[in-house]
Amino acid sequence: MAISLSAQEKFELFKYGDMDHWVTRRIEESGIIGGNVKYLYELGPDKNFDGNIPYVNQGGSPWGNSNVMAKVVGIVKTNTSVYPEKRNNGKCARLETHIESVKVLGMVNITVLASGSMFLGDMKEPITGTKDGEKALNCGVPFTKRPAAIRYDYKVKMSGEPNRIRQTGFSKKSVVKGKDAAVMVCFLQKRTEDADGNIIAKRVGTAAVKYTGTSDWVNGATYEIMYGDITSDSRYVPELMELGTGGYHARNSKGESVMIKENGWADKNETPTHILVQFTSSIGGAFVGSPGNTLWIDNVGLVY
Repeated sequence: MAISLSAQEKFELFKYGDMDHWVTRRIEESGIIGGNVKYLYELGPDKNFDGNIPYVNQGGSPWGNSNVMAKVVGIVKTNTSVYPEKRNNGKCARLETHIESVKVLGMVNITVLASGSMFLGDMKEPITGTKDGEKALNCGVPFTKRPAAIRYDYKVKMSGEPNRIRQTGFSKKSVVKGKDAAVMVCFLQKRTEDADGNIIAKRVGTAAVKYTGTSDWVNGATYEIMYGDITSDSRYVPELMELGTGGYHARNSKGESVMIKENGWADKNETPTHILVQFTSSIGGAFVGSPGNTLWIDNVGLVY
């Protein structure tokens, strides 16, 4: 639930959280699928990259997103579901859910549903298949503060469909019951790594919200970060906030992406080691959503 905070508060944007600066990547897809020139956009310093180069976060940007270059059986293909868009005197980010397909007679025939996602972390390219796509994700960044809330501007356009679809590329399209929603998740975690490279996390702080209706711009929407075990709090929404929700992955010290094992609630006075923030245009995980669902975000930061 959105809250208002006192006059003594301090608001700090995340780096590039004003959404005004973007890296533009020019990628040429393989000739066998048409050889189209596609553009991928990443939050970071104003730069242009030309060529099919795996992307690494630029300029100290803490942001990754679902725009990716894939190389499957030697074929270069892109997906773009996050775009910069003009807003007032600057820009915002537009996250869209859409269908992406690639067909090559006798070689590959893949149609997938892709939602727009933006998160603190990074993505390892190139993606080599639609299975285990999460293995490319590194979700969350080092962070040791204890903010009171997360704040940003947002706008939502719902598809209007009564149900969602699931389309993974390797199975027939299926219906997933329930209306789609756009989602924001903010988790503070205290992470450790065991001898086998598993990342174990205690949940320190939690804020999450889903948007189920179309709305025009809402400026300065502010959501309190609740600390400690919140399962008995009236604002606790298991679907969005329970331990392990989202199946987030992070890179361990060996460079492997492993699922973060959230195994308990930290004491409410604990200091985190990482912050995980994600915005997505659809709810339900990879390959699930309603084409046309769109979430715009701008001016993302934390309140102290």
